Amino acid sequence: MRRLKRAGTWFCAVALLGVIGAAGFKQWCDAHYYEGYDPALPLDVVEGSYAECDGYDRCAFTFQGLPGDMVPALLARPASGAKPFPCVVFLHGIGQSKEFLDAIAKPFTLAGFAVATFDQYTRGERGRPSERPWAATLALRERAARTVIETRRLIDCLETRQDVDPERVYLCGASFGAITGANAAAFDNRIRAVVLTYGGGNVRLLLSSQAVAERAGRWTPLLTRLGAYVFAPADPLKHVDAIVPRPVYFQNGTEDSLIPRAAAEALQDAAGEPKTITWYDSDHVGIDPEHTERVLADAVEWLVAQDVLIQSERKTRT
Repeated sequence: MRRLKRAGTWFCAVALLGVIGAAGFKQWCDAHYYEGYDPALPLDVVEGSYAECDGYDRCAFTFQGLPGDMVPALLARPASGAKPFPCVVFLHGIGQSKEFLDAIAKPFTLAGFAVATFDQYTRGERGRPSERPWAATLALRERAARTVIETRRLIDCLETRQDVDPERVYLCGASFGAITGANAAAFDNRIRAVVLTYGGGNVRLLLSSQAVAERAGRWTPLLTRLGAYVFAPADPLKHVDAIVPRPVYFQNGTEDSLIPRAAAEALQDAAGEPKTITWYDSDHVGIDPEHTERVLADAVEWLVAQDVLIQSERKTRT
């Protein structure tokens, strides 16, 4: 009996040390979450296919994001107009890929903007996440960090192009792209203005959505707690105020089943001025094509106004 108690004590001690070690490792990983961006790393750009589309031309290319990792990207440019063009970096949603560019490019290019986007980690040409829940969760955590780093590397790439004006780079992120886009803009002040379309903050609130509850059922409370722990460093509430003094435009839906209103308001409240907020009487963007066109048109109109101001400021400086 004494030996059994002693074994039990040792087992508890080892288990406790394991928990402490795992928590310490997680804390270290969180502290270094967005490290890896290296502007000195060669871009190793490789040009790909070219296509002429309705209102724009589209070129494919790859660039080196992290060492040894080539990122597939697309750039849509206005079919006419004076170069270099202002450029919008578009961050797609959680289930999309860079090919979504063709669904949204035309309103931007008709307004005179080029639009650049890339396949986020595990999307498009970069494969699919594991079907095992824990592996997929860790892949999504990594994707959120990589998206920030690779957005910055894409801007490095755009700065080398003769057809893009490096002083007129903007960001538009939709859904998951709005969550990661808030962080990318916070870390990179080359982004002059930001559109966050149907995004939110506070991971616990984000995971309390109607869509998550319908899928997770009785496991929702546990999933919410675990998700808030795993994705803590990706929460844009930690960084969105660093976008100041650059302007931010928030677009959100009052009936959004994916991004709860409380999560949207949390991100809006955490952001500094100047900021513009538009609430639509709608579910998540992309469900209703007619509504999506309106949201896109509002985003383009706002960006045009910001671009006019930035050009005016540049003329004043010169």
